[in-house]
Parts: sequence; C-alpha cells; structure tokens
Amino acid sequence: MNMGVTLAVYATICRETGRPFLFPGSDKQWNGLTDMTDARLLARHLEWATMTEAARNEAFNVVNGDVFRWSWMWKRLAGWFGLEPAAYPDEGVPLERQLADASPIWLEIAKKYQLVEPNLALVSSAWHTDADLGRPIEVVTDMSKSRKLGFLDYQATDESFFDLFARLRRSRIIP
Repeated sequence: MNMGVTLAVYATICRETGRPFLFPGSDKQWNGLTDMTDARLLARHLEWATMTEAARNEAFNVVNGDVFRWSWMWKRLAGWFGLEPAAYPDEGVPLERQLADASPIWLEIAKKYQLVEPNLALVSSAWHTDADLGRPIEVVTDMSKSRKLGFLDYQATDESFFDLFARLRRSRIIP
C-alpha cells in the first residue's frame, strides 16, 4: 500500500501504452494543499521517539515537513517518467478504473524489461491510492509537537518520490 510505488507503476503503464497520465483524485486534492510522509523520515522519527525521554509514550504526527499541491507535483512526477501530464478533467478518474484492464499489460512490460514482479496486484494498490487522492478535503498535518521536542528532520516530497522511483528502477520493479 505505497502510493509512490503505485504511481510509478501507473506512470510506466502510461508511458508504455501511450495512455494519458491522468490525476486520479478529487479536485480538492488537485487544487488544495497536502503533505506526505517518506518512510525513511518516519523510521528516523520512530528511532528518535524511542531515544528521546520527552517523546516516550507520546503520540505524534509525522510528515516530511513541506506542503504541496498535486496540480504542480503531478507535472514533476510526469517529467521524471518522460510523460506529459494530461490536463485535469475537473473530476479525477480513479486508478482502479484506469488500471482495470492493466494486468496483462503489466505482465508484458515485466517480460519486456525483465522486471522482478510480473503481477500487477503485487506492485500496486490502486484502491489505496484512490482513497488517499480522492479525499474531499485538504490534508495538512501539524508536526509542532515533534519540533518542540527536538525532532527537526525534513524531507522534500518531490525528492522522496524521485528517490523512490530511482530505487524501484535499480531493483527492477519498474523499467
């Protein structure tokens, strides 16, 4: 259930088939502010919370520390894959619908590029990405509690995506 992996698989399918790279979410997500959490930052936060006395037995929000709009992030993601993003159609087209027929397509892509996983269901979770991107509200998370207690790490979200995509390519998850 990793949005980044799912988007990488989706972008790969769009590039290989010529399908439009359509944002699958709501207009609120497209236009509104949102934030994300890089798993590496989350791991650092978990380690910090276990080693910091004041953080023990406390609940925290954990996000990268920046905010963005999908209306500009989508273009950046498309660019990484050599795609032109499709214009937002005023209403998102969920990935579950866009990828309903994509299992045999992914199988062919996996064969063509000798990828390690030919099963689309094991490398993507369209339903999960649709749930996140389909929210009808802005999502901005407050890290003040962590900051006050000394956790100051930051991770730019676009770099999180690009780092993940590069790791997926090196691991032969995507071509």
